[in-house]
Amino acid sequence: MFSHLVRNFFSWYIGRIISRDFRELSFNQASFDPERAVLLLANHFSWWDGFFMYELNRRYFRKKFHVMVDEENYRKVWFLKYLGAFPVKKQSKSLLHSLEYAGKLLNDQNNLVLVFPQGRLYSSHTREIIFEKGLINLINSSDKRFQYVFAASFIDYFENRKPSVRCYLAKWEGEEFTSLQLIKSSYNKHYETSRQTQNRIIV
Repeated sequence: MFSHLVRNFFSWYIGRIISRDFRELSFNQASFDPERAVLLLANHFSWWDGFFMYELNRRYFRKKFHVMVDEENYRKVWFLKYLGAFPVKKQSKSLLHSLEYAGKLLNDQNNLVLVFPQGRLYSSHTREIIFEKGLINLINSSDKRFQYVFAASFIDYFENRKPSVRCYLAKWEGEEFTSLQLIKSSYNKHYETSRQTQNRIIV
C-alpha cells in the first residue's frame, strides 16, 4: 500500500516539475506492439532524461517502467526504487547480475526497460551515441521476444522563456541474433535523422 502511494505521488510530481520547468514535452507516436515488452534506448545528456522517459511511458507506452541507475544515485535518491529503478555498480561482478535481471524483465510483456547505452552523461551536441558493451549481455539474458524502441531527445528554447523537449521515437525490428554494432549503427541513423529534423526547425 505504501509503495503504491509513493509511486503515485512521485509519478504526479515528475509530471508537475516537467510542466513547471519546461514549456512542453512532445513526441511522435511510433507504432509498437502492446503485447510485447519494450527495450527503450535513449540518448543521455541531462539529469532530466530518466524523468522525461518516465513521463513518456506514463503518457504513451503505459507499461511498468524499469531503469538501471548507478548505485550512488540509487542510494542518494531514496524514491527511485518506487519508480522502477534498480542499482548497477560498474566495474564489479554485480554488474552482470544487474544486466541479467534487466534482461529477464523483458520476458514480461507488461514491462518497459529504459537503457542509456552511453552509460554516462554526454553533451547534447554530440554527433554520435556510443554504446557500452553491457547492452548485449542484457539482450542475451532475455528470451528476445521484446521490441526495440529508439528515443532521441533534444531541447531548444527558440523564442520562449522555458525550453521545449522534443523526443523522436522509432520502433526497430532487430533480429534474434543481432549484434551490438548493428544496434549501435541503427540507433545512430535514427539519432542523426532526428537531429537533422530538429535542426531544420525555424521560428
